[in-house]
Amino acid sequence: MRRLFAMGATAVALAGVAPAASAQLWVRVDAQGVPHFSVERVDERYEMLVSDTGQAASASGRAPAFLLSSFELSLRYKTVRPWLREAAADTGLSYELLKAVVATESGFNPQALSPKGAIGLMQLIPDTAERFGVKARANATVAEQLTDPRTNIRAGARYLAWLVRRFDGRTDLALAAYNAGEGAVDRAGRRIPPFPETRRYVSTVTRLQGWLSPPPALQRWRQAAAAAPGAERTLVSSAQ
Repeated sequence: MRRLFAMGATAVALAGVAPAASAQLWVRVDAQGVPHFSVERVDERYEMLVSDTGQAASASGRAPAFLLSSFELSLRYKTVRPWLREAAADTGLSYELLKAVVATESGFNPQALSPKGAIGLMQLIPDTAERFGVKARANATVAEQLTDPRTNIRAGARYLAWLVRRFDGRTDLALAAYNAGEGAVDRAGRRIPPFPETRRYVSTVTRLQGWLSPPPALQRWRQAAAAAPGAERTLVSSAQ
């Protein structure tokens, strides 16, 4: 779980994570055409995409329209969108949180493989996937099954939901554990470990989730309409 896909700053302040001082956005595109974003220039391969004085986040924390539209133009994102919605409904996690995690972990590349053996959209280690429902079959190992988008997202969402419960609803700690391991968070006194990568990861996912979330008025409307007969189809269509 070692990839970057950040999209700038929000008003969210994370416990133990220093907020970014700017609205800059840096990007590099790897050899497979997958973009990797960061609010910092991680190395010389990154080029500035959004400057402090350019098209940055609005006062409401919403992302620039051209960044949001990049999701809608992504065939990889469109392909996995139904499985993200399914996993959100099954686990109670925010759809926008899952979307931000997948964007950060793999850039929506189902074949992503980390040097440490994390696989697929949510960059799961096979041993972790087994804990959350992925079992070896006669014709497919756990690792092979994790290249299937639906299987990967379902297992990753279950793991993340379990982490949120384990850390008493603290999404920031759950994300830190997803990146660095549950033990690392425990050893840090149930705080975000002092690893630069983990702190950047938690900040990145949380900021991206905030940018992708609908405005409060729309959230209230959805909550009020959710119980209405036939509302589900309307809500899904409006969210796309």
